[in-house]
Amino acid sequence: MTASVSTPLPTPGTPALGHAPRTGFWTLTLGSVGVVYGDIGTSPLYALKESLHAATGGAGHHALTREMIFGVTSLILWALILIVTVKYVLIVLRADNDGEGGTLSLVALAQRALGHQGGAVILIGMVGAALFYGDAIITPAISVLSAVEGLKLVTPAFEPFVLPLSVAILVGVFVVQSHGTARVAAFFGPITALWFLAMAVGGLIHLADDPGILHAFNPAYGIGFLLGHGSASLLVLGAVFLAVTGAEALYADMGHFGGGPIRTAWFGLVFPALALNYLGQGAMLLAHPENMENPFFLLYPSWALIPMLLLATMATVIASQAVITGAFSITQQAMQLGLLPRMRVLRTSETERGQIYIPQVNWWLLVAVVFLVVLFKSSTALAAAYGIAVTGNMVITTALVFVVAWKAWRWSPVLAAVLLAPFMLIEGVFLTGNALKLLDGGWLPLLVGAVLMTMMWTWRTGSLFITREIHRDRLPLTDFLGTPTNGSMQRVPGTAVFMTGTLGDTPGALLHNVKHNRVLHAHSLIVTVVTEDVPRIVGGERVRVERLSEALSRATVRFGFMELPDLPAALAAAGLDSGGLSYFLTRRVLVASAETGMPVWQDRIYIAMAQAATDASRYFRIPVDRAVEIGSQIRI
Repeated sequence: MTASVSTPLPTPGTPALGHAPRTGFWTLTLGSVGVVYGDIGTSPLYALKESLHAATGGAGHHALTREMIFGVTSLILWALILIVTVKYVLIVLRADNDGEGGTLSLVALAQRALGHQGGAVILIGMVGAALFYGDAIITPAISVLSAVEGLKLVTPAFEPFVLPLSVAILVGVFVVQSHGTARVAAFFGPITALWFLAMAVGGLIHLADDPGILHAFNPAYGIGFLLGHGSASLLVLGAVFLAVTGAEALYADMGHFGGGPIRTAWFGLVFPALALNYLGQGAMLLAHPENMENPFFLLYPSWALIPMLLLATMATVIASQAVITGAFSITQQAMQLGLLPRMRVLRTSETERGQIYIPQVNWWLLVAVVFLVVLFKSSTALAAAYGIAVTGNMVITTALVFVVAWKAWRWSPVLAAVLLAPFMLIEGVFLTGNALKLLDGGWLPLLVGAVLMTMMWTWRTGSLFITREIHRDRLPLTDFLGTPTNGSMQRVPGTAVFMTGTLGDTPGALLHNVKHNRVLHAHSLIVTVVTEDVPRIVGGERVRVERLSEALSRATVRFGFMELPDLPAALAAAGLDSGGLSYFLTRRVLVASAETGMPVWQDRIYIAMAQAATDASRYFRIPVDRAVEIGSQIRI
């Protein structure tokens, strides 16, 4: 039995499933500071340091120069302006799918606009989702490591404890996921807001070290640096991109807060604080280049190191929490879109629709994150693996927004291309810069993405094949209704629910029941569950019932791709389930075959994923004591 709390399904006149009570604009704005900007808000811990490390060739091969500091600071500022402000805040946030955002939400929006021509969009969405997971295992590792490394500035004696303390913090973050974020979410916004204010103050104080750093707002410094350093500038760009990792969270978490609060938080607090901190680090390094070892923490006096270290650790935990929650959300969307097998999904809040917990994803992420920390040992080493997955995801977002702007918003394709091509070019350059880190660790997120892409492609292909095979072998429902024995079959009291994935087919469980038990219930209900390309279904649009005969009805139950499907609750809301229904389900036994379907190696992957999947009764919230499973064998 699952220990989840499900929000009641909507009935006419009530709010849609999972929608929390109306929250004030400024409360949402403060909440977005904690959840949406937690990741990008921790970038100053390492972004400028790693960029200048790349500019000097690493290990001090070249002396740090004023030109490097001005050029790199300028590149970071303009990356924040162009990619985050213009692309995400002003353009991408417009591409909401009934209020929801994220790669797979964008895929659903593009698919709806393209109709039957959207096959390539699904493939692009798979790549984007796979790359997101690559990012999701690196963000917690590099964020927590970079914060805990500040201990070495308090005293070098702490250095041996950096690694075990980082692992302990990360284990704690993942262990508490099952309790949900509802109890601590109220603290996320204020803590992260305090973090941004502390960053702004630290940067502002050091602007006096060399006020000339303000000239870094002139893009000529960044362009001049790139032109003057040839191919080496690509390595610097790969590190500069660290300053904008987390920008994808602006779009992914739009459904939780709305576009208005996210934009207000960016322009009112987040961007000014980030800009001031990067400028302050640059000014301090112009006056004291020897502080390059850790320019962020050296912005603060010695008495403030421990408070800032504690605040940084809390901020990185929050950043980690945000990306873990994002992994849960994208997994749920992938399951609903048929890209991943069913997994156990638990609600951790009765009011907050995005607060879910997926145990399998949580523990796999923990294993992967701890492995990364132990393997790379420092944030500098891990920075080489960071960026390539995020850059690829951003390129995919730009491509999908082009499709939506052209087909859904009815923009001229020329206008859409003119507007979005500069971002594709900039992100392409960043992707090239990150690709140069391939052998130094950039292979890791790509490997993770390739494995997950293979799994999603295999699951989708195998599921489509099984659906075709089942449809081919099934008796059409019209033929079943016309069977002479159907009317004379012995009847037993009650109502039976038979589930089928294809409209017009007779469910396998119904056919097996008739063949082996030679009985029918007084009334039978054939149910098909459909996942729509919208986040949620509201009101009376969820269940449509068609009466086929005196003893047989057919129901289509619709869920949005962001919902947790609760079939008994949906039928009860439609007046079809008073607690006495019996659900008949088909449990399939899959056998690998070289003669049909996919290659045998893919068959084995599909079968392993199917065996690990949550069974249909648990996934659809069907009580165990009301579910009857009937087996069948399929060769794939």
